[in-house]
Amino acid sequence: MPLVRRRPLLRAAAVGGGAYVAGKRRAQSQERESEQEARLEQLEQQPASSPPPAAAAPAGPTPDTIEQLRQLGQLRDQGVLTEEEFAQQKARLLG
Repeated sequence: MPLVRRRPLLRAAAVGGGAYVAGKRRAQSQERESEQEARLEQLEQQPASSPPPAAAAPAGPTPDTIEQLRQLGQLRDQGVLTEEEFAQQKARLLG
């Protein structure tokens, strides 16, 4: 007879737990949507006429870039980097 009384309690606990989880997920979803909306509004408010700062490429490699390329070459010569890794890093540095 005690099992008959427990079933409604277990059912209520399961339903309540499920509703709690569903509510938390919905709140998280709404929070993400509001953050995304805020980011979109911020992007829309930026002036469209100004080019992004990364659009201007430097005229040539800087001394720092040359030094980094030299270090990459040394690592390749020592066998630390493979040819593919060296080529990837070189392309990243040179743009």
